[in-house]
Parts: sequence; C-alpha cells; structure tokens
Amino acid sequence: MDKKIAELTQAWLTKAQHDLIGSNRLAATDDITLDGAIYHCQQAGEKALKGYLAAQGHLIQKTHDLRLLIKECNAYEPSFQQWNAEADLLSSLVSSFRYPDQVPVVNPTRSEFEQAFAAAQRIYDFVLSLLPAETHPT
Repeated sequence: MDKKIAELTQAWLTKAQHDLIGSNRLAATDDITLDGAIYHCQQAGEKALKGYLAAQGHLIQKTHDLRLLIKECNAYEPSFQQWNAEADLLSSLVSSFRYPDQVPVVNPTRSEFEQAFAAAQRIYDFVLSLLPAETHPT
C-alpha cells in the first residue's frame, strides 16, 4: 500500500478509535452525558468506514450517512453488506439526540447507548480485520 494512503487510512482509524474511547468515557460518568456519548458512537462508525474507503484510494464524501458509506465500501468488499443494520442504527443518531428540537428534550437510555457502542465497535473491528497492520492506530 502506498505510504500516503496508509497514513491517511491510519489517521481516519485513529479518529474512529478516539471517538470510541471518548464515547466510553462520557458514558462512564453518568447517564446525563449519554447524548454526547451516543453521538461519538455514530462518529466512530463513520470514521472507520471512511478509513476503509481511504485505504482503497476512494474519494471520501462529506456525509454522515453510514448507509451510503456501507454501500461504497461494499463495492470493494461485498461482506460489508452484513453491517446494514448497524449503519441504519448509527445513521439515525447523527442528530436525534444532538439537537434540542424536541420538547421535551429526549435523551438516550443506557440501553440505546450500549447498542450504539456495540454497533460502532463491530464496524470498527471489522474494518481493522480487513486492513494491514500498518494502517491500524498505534
């Protein structure tokens, strides 16, 4: 793999890893910060998928839609299709708990956070399993 592509891939995957770590730390304090924690789950899944696309030399779109990203990844690796449910779940989180548009403001439950975190972790782990070690976060 070209060194520049490997570095860009690693940068995306490092950001995804940081979102997972940050999400876990926010959720560990108490349930009041689950809205921020769940948002970082969505971000981790998004950045992991963008990392895979970067490894393919694919032009990265500015999108938060994991369903679209899964479709793009699927063009290179058809087994990405197995992550459609996770992409649906995480895509719905990009704004659902982030903005106070609803009155009363609704916050995610611990169970919703745990489902989102598990989905993001599965996508992240899958992406890592497909890419060479040189692209993995250090």
